Amino acid sequence: MSKSLVKWLIGISITVFVMLLVALYVIQQAQESRSMLPIIKEVPPFTFTERSGEPFGKDDLMGKISVVMFGFTSCKGPCPIMSANYARLYKLYETSDKVRLVWISVDPDVDTLARLNEYAADFGATDDRWVFLRSDMASTAELCEGGFLLPAANLPGMHSTKFILVDDKAQIRGYYSGTDDASVEQLKTHIRELARKLPS
Repeated sequence: MSKSLVKWLIGISITVFVMLLVALYVIQQAQESRSMLPIIKEVPPFTFTERSGEPFGKDDLMGKISVVMFGFTSCKGPCPIMSANYARLYKLYETSDKVRLVWISVDPDVDTLARLNEYAADFGATDDRWVFLRSDMASTAELCEGGFLLPAANLPGMHSTKFILVDDKAQIRGYYSGTDDASVEQLKTHIRELARKLPS
């Protein structure tokens, strides 16, 4: 084999190797780009009352991945579907201490602590991995609209059907339809992405 042919083969091999490295880098960057969730905004300070009677607020969101929704126990529209999807998430993450579900009432006059406890039992919530919160209507509307960027003009009836993904620093990372299976599946994927970054 001539020296020129050897040099040519070596040159081709190096070129192919470099092109392969570049392709792998581009693929990796594309995958990372797809998996990066934007930081939409930080949840503002708040303190509501959990169904246990204990206070629950922004500080309790820290250190865990939270999924937040607004609803009311007497809702005959989307709430039963949303809460059923919450129940599936609650079951899915039953062995994880990294994920918490936060259900916030938009009808505090009806949703007393006793009623929230009944509702929690109806959906099989037995521990603080799924919390049920209430406050006065003014504070609820303020948190809904100003804190989570959801409409609050016609509560309780016209509440949002979104699930809100909140990271371990109390930052909103995404919105998902609480009544759409495909959107809930996307939520699960994003929960996994955030969970991988938490200390085990």
